[in-house]
Amino acid sequence: MQLHFSPGACSLGIHVMLEDIGAPYELARVDFAKRQNFGPEFLALNPKSRVPTLVRDDGSVLTEYPAIALWLGLSRPRAHLLPEDVEGRVRAMEAVEYLVSTVHMLGFTRIFRSERFAARPEDHDWAKERGREVVRQGFEVIAGTLGDKDWIAGDYSVADPTLFYCAFWAHKRLNMDCPPAITAHYRRMLARPAVTRALAGEGLEA
Repeated sequence: MQLHFSPGACSLGIHVMLEDIGAPYELARVDFAKRQNFGPEFLALNPKSRVPTLVRDDGSVLTEYPAIALWLGLSRPRAHLLPEDVEGRVRAMEAVEYLVSTVHMLGFTRIFRSERFAARPEDHDWAKERGREVVRQGFEVIAGTLGDKDWIAGDYSVADPTLFYCAFWAHKRLNMDCPPAITAHYRRMLARPAVTRALAGEGLEA
């Protein structure tokens, strides 16, 4: 397998899952600053110009974070990235979808790419603050799901690396105050060897 990633992007969550699985894979860095995601070579793989993009062993390409996470969990059952029971699986994917579609896309994207939500420069600060509000509300929802559990779906699952990349952005990039349950989860993730290896592989500091 080959993971096309950008350091510290949402692809970090998939990178952690690959380390959890332990199957051989390669990394292919996509430099956003150089707009490599819009270059012909990358667009031939993924016309959506986004990471994560996963090239599987048979040469087929899989895109979209939730789809890649689900495929990794289903195709590598011994890694236990998906709960065995139906309820556990849908709850894990419910959290993945919410973190990606709401906390990331509607929250963090407003903060990091405010021009996409406010055409006038004078409105960018408003967009960023709205993004922070979405992230804060989203983290409160996930904190309620976590409760006093260590992991979102009871056992460790694809949902946890997904929360990790969001919490990584909040802690490392924005210095945001997070709910105690989110911060405790973030610290548990940092203690996992798979996370340590993924961060090192992307040249990131914990």
